[in-house]
Amino acid sequence: MNARKTWLAAGLLWWSGWAFAQTEAADADWRYRVQPGDTLITLTQSWLAPPRGWRDLQQLNRVADPLHLMPGRTLRMPVAWLRREASVAEAVFVKGEVQRQRGATAEPLAAGTTLLSGDRLRTGPQASVSVRFADGSRLLVPPQSEVTLEQLLVLGRGALPAVRVGVGQGGADHRVQPNPQRVPLYEVNTPHVNLGVRGTEFRVQTAGGASRMQVISGAVHADGLAADVTPGQGLLAEGKARSVGPLLPAPDLAAVPATSERLPLRLGWAASPAGAQAWRAQLYARGDFDRLMLDARVTEPVAAWPEARELPDGDYTLRVRAIDARGQEGAAADANVHLQARPEPPFIQAPVDGAVSYAGGMAFAWTRNTAAPAVQLQIARDTEFKDIALQTPPLDAAGHEVRLPDGAYHWRIAAVEAGGRAGPFGDAQRFEIRPPPPAPPPAEPDLSGDQIQLRWRADQGVVRYELEWARTDAFDGAEVQRFSADQPAIALPKPSAGTYFLRARAFNAAGAASPWGQTQRIDVPYPRWLWLLPLLLVPLF
Repeated sequence: MNARKTWLAAGLLWWSGWAFAQTEAADADWRYRVQPGDTLITLTQSWLAPPRGWRDLQQLNRVADPLHLMPGRTLRMPVAWLRREASVAEAVFVKGEVQRQRGATAEPLAAGTTLLSGDRLRTGPQASVSVRFADGSRLLVPPQSEVTLEQLLVLGRGALPAVRVGVGQGGADHRVQPNPQRVPLYEVNTPHVNLGVRGTEFRVQTAGGASRMQVISGAVHADGLAADVTPGQGLLAEGKARSVGPLLPAPDLAAVPATSERLPLRLGWAASPAGAQAWRAQLYARGDFDRLMLDARVTEPVAAWPEARELPDGDYTLRVRAIDARGQEGAAADANVHLQARPEPPFIQAPVDGAVSYAGGMAFAWTRNTAAPAVQLQIARDTEFKDIALQTPPLDAAGHEVRLPDGAYHWRIAAVEAGGRAGPFGDAQRFEIRPPPPAPPPAEPDLSGDQIQLRWRADQGVVRYELEWARTDAFDGAEVQRFSADQPAIALPKPSAGTYFLRARAFNAAGAASPWGQTQRIDVPYPRWLWLLPLLLVPLF
């Protein structure tokens, strides 16, 4: 019983769509201009389908002599009387995972494939397909959509294409070639509304319990409405309810950069127009709106596409539409974008951002892009890289060391291909070169007692001192000793008599060492009793 009800419901839905189309077509006439030699009999053979004959044409057009027609005269031929022949369509562009189902067989769809009546097209994430019909009309199926080519026909002598498209889920963008007869032979069926088109550009989306349609140009007739939906208007169909309202104007894309050098691709625009709740952003091949490369619905005025890594560098068009509270997509704004993100810059290894060097220079290290192993290093005194301090030729190495005056700098690198073409620079990093802490001044020795007391002037920023003690001013040999102090003073055990040499250096909180200070000489005298020893020995002689 449930299966029978389901079948009956499906049959009624099909019949309602067919009846809508037949009513529209029955009320429309194909107007033919008589050519020399035409007769009602020859026209019937070329244009009409049985059981209609020349007498029907004679009666409808009140022709006195069916064998003699005045050239230039216009004859009416109802669309419903015209002969029908099967037609085909072509998939002119396919991106990503697109399936074509014909009967029980589903297979990947490729560009150039011929499509027949009944073919069902399914697009996956970031996949799309563009279809061209016999008269040049176009259908674009965006990602995550299911569309069926329900009918592909030509009427009469191949003059009138009759197309019916079913949008089961997702969306479909239509550009229908106008015909001078204004006959609605392009039809779109959704689960909620049936549309008849004479020649126009419009979009359809189906999701949940509603279908939406927006007209860009021309006019679209919807069942349940007396008046056509005109440009700048959107239709919302929920069950039997129909509502028509104005679409939002186009967003402001003035902030979109003309060139993008970063991956993943990230493009932002102004939060406009007023009333926008979300945005539809699409990336096309430059000026070719049959070639949809990327698609996104976003709630913030920015589109970020990791999938852009699959796209080659080149020229693209960003198309953005604002979405209102009813879910209707408004007028589109376009901005041209040049993608120049390759070769991608190497990864930075050293130094860390904000590094400080006290050695008068800095050592840089990076990875190497296998497709572009050379690297260009650029160092500037400002964040905009207008005040360039150093720009190297391509370096065939994984690092480079530079000497620079004290100061704050910013650096960045770019990969360079074998032919010399450099890619975009990576993110800039900051570093600083500072002077080392001052060397300690000469120590003031105090040789009293059994210790040597050494003191020197303290310098700001110094947290530790290191002293070196040796028998020679070359500070070599096995008797070199080192001592550490955190104050500008130290007490050392008094060594045996003789001449010694001393030098010191300072360390700041970052661990940077100053140069060694000037070498100091210290003479440790012999004890006084040694001077008296010869006098004590005199009585012995």
